[in-house]
Amino acid sequence: MNRTRSRAVVPDQACVAAVDLARFAIEENVRPDEVGEHLGVEGEGDRIVTHYFASLDRAYLGWRWAVTVARASRARNVTVSEVVLLPGPGALLPPQWVPWSERLRPGDLGVGDLLPTSDDDDRLAPGFTEVDDDVDHQMIFEYGLGRARVLSPIGRDRAVRRWHSGESGPHTPLAHAAPAQCSTCGFYWPLAGALRTGFGVCANEYAPDDGRVVAADHGCGAHSEAAVLPHQVEPTSPILDDLTYDTTEDSSEAGLAGSVDVNGSEPLGHS
Repeated sequence: MNRTRSRAVVPDQACVAAVDLARFAIEENVRPDEVGEHLGVEGEGDRIVTHYFASLDRAYLGWRWAVTVARASRARNVTVSEVVLLPGPGALLPPQWVPWSERLRPGDLGVGDLLPTSDDDDRLAPGFTEVDDDVDHQMIFEYGLGRARVLSPIGRDRAVRRWHSGESGPHTPLAHAAPAQCSTCGFYWPLAGALRTGFGVCANEYAPDDGRVVAADHGCGAHSEAAVLPHQVEPTSPILDDLTYDTTEDSSEAGLAGSVDVNGSEPLGHS
């Protein structure tokens, strides 16, 4: 069996000795006080060597200048190929770059912003694949009104988990203190389709979730059947009127009915 052996690169001595040439190449682009000591060399190939210098720039601590020099075959002069600034061990580096589509968060979209969706977005599926009983068939069959893509089962499941675990779900202090669930509220408007049994829209203008999707087992104090306590009236003492008098009928004297004066005079209307 033949084994392939990699030949060790022997640094070219003329390129290794070109330290001053490499330093001068850096100083042509930056200030001399930003170039530190020579850190060593590394052989890159036949007659190709990279010199490393420390960076003294306070914005690039731990970085190092890399100057690659080369010498042509049978040539005596060494030339500079490239000058770059590379991070060294322990260098301060920025966080790993994340595509904008992964950095985007709910609420970041502003007025006039456009958020395109990719063709392979797993939250969407071609419109012709939506064939369950919850589809608005009248809308699909009308000419020109069919949607190119609809919500896929993956996208629907993500929405269900997000809504149910969010502020409009059943696991919030507001829902725990509610007198009843949204599913029994008169202001609860169920969604159409497969999400009808689990979610709806709040239509109570005084509720904190007005106009938002809420879970059927969510709740708040603005429930349509919330008990209203009657107004409590403080009991008062009776009012006694001692400035007037009442007339009464005397039952002791038959046939003599009249009014008796409070001062003890005879009945009125008799002589």
